[in-house]
Amino acid sequence: MQRIDALVHPKWTVTVEPEVVAESSLSLAMDRGRIIDVLPSDDARARYAPDTEHERPNHVLLPGLINAHCHAGMALFRGYADDLPLEQWLHDRIWPAESRWIDRRFVADGTRLAIAEMLLGGTTCFSDMYYFPDAVADTAIEAGIRCVVGMIALEFPTAWASGPDEYIDKGLAVHDRCRSAPLVTTAFAPHAPYSVSDETLQRIRRLADELLVPVHTHIHETDEEMAQAFAETGKRPLARLDALGLVTPSLVGVHATHLNDEEIDRLAQVKANIVHCPRSNLKLASGACPVDALLKAGVNVALGTDGAASNNRLDLWSELELAALFGKHVARDAAAVEASAVMEMATINGARALKLADETGSLVPGKAADAICVELSAPGLLPVLDPVSQLVYSASRDQVTDVWVAGEHLVSDGELTRMDTAAISASAHAWAERLAAT
Repeated sequence: MQRIDALVHPKWTVTVEPEVVAESSLSLAMDRGRIIDVLPSDDARARYAPDTEHERPNHVLLPGLINAHCHAGMALFRGYADDLPLEQWLHDRIWPAESRWIDRRFVADGTRLAIAEMLLGGTTCFSDMYYFPDAVADTAIEAGIRCVVGMIALEFPTAWASGPDEYIDKGLAVHDRCRSAPLVTTAFAPHAPYSVSDETLQRIRRLADELLVPVHTHIHETDEEMAQAFAETGKRPLARLDALGLVTPSLVGVHATHLNDEEIDRLAQVKANIVHCPRSNLKLASGACPVDALLKAGVNVALGTDGAASNNRLDLWSELELAALFGKHVARDAAAVEASAVMEMATINGARALKLADETGSLVPGKAADAICVELSAPGLLPVLDPVSQLVYSASRDQVTDVWVAGEHLVSDGELTRMDTAAISASAHAWAERLAAT
């Protein structure tokens, strides 16, 4: 018998690739951080001698969820600027608060809080866009989670950088630092077309082509953005990005709530990526991403939470359900955006968008052992006639019992194994007192 690190024996397994179906009586073998086998449970018990064996008789085993758009440090602004439209939320509340409070410690503490929430909810990878990306990277490494750190760029000064050249230079330094971190990669993260100049975007395009990293940006989020862009440039934002050479397979466009048919066709033609953030879009009344039309056109659509300041939850389970329900409503078709499609959005599609599909996003031998178990035994989840539908329409993050990232058991029986929950909570309470006093 082959000695390995661990075997997991769930009731159902959803490998995602080659298809999103729940199969019974399969086991997952992991060793040295990687998946080495997915095979019938009887064969697994006969073939492997694990150091640890996990019996999960009422559970679904599936890939860890991927949050393809997040501002992790903003977890400390949760509830700070609720019930405002995006422009007022951003200009009147968030940017002034960031000017007052943002520093490396704030971002590290906020990111630590966000990671704890995400891990407990089954998220094993997140793509971040925020200031002090070096602090985000260090905190992700400390926690053991997979992360794509955004090399943010803006035209105006912040606590992180004085202008576009310094943003890019500092981002490149973070990229170089992360080369030796197996769980951390990078992406350029120009905030949005309305906050980044043509000159800066062209430099980012050249560097992204050279480094082979994604370009992660907000795009087509509100009516006001669209009107302002056309008034100032005579082009819609996506057309401007296209003219600058940025509409490519490396583009990760976030929100995309205002797309016409020609733009959808163009995104499909170049194999660009869109990240859908349904809760944030609804909360800010930004608009509706045409998910069904994008999927039918062949666009890779991933799923994100946005930040806790505009969503209040870093919970991909609520995004899964809402993506399916809202997608049907927008398409006016109950068969649109089915459960299997949103499960792909939260796993393999996110991995594809972030250029991580060879490493994570599905339970395939050779990939990293990024996996979660979800228990389906509570009365509100019974009977389990279709486990995939049950995951999307009935389950919540409260049913996540186990989380592995690169084979490390980061959540066991619903508890964090590596992070100090009490210390994280104490830090959040301390920040709440500071914020409430201003």
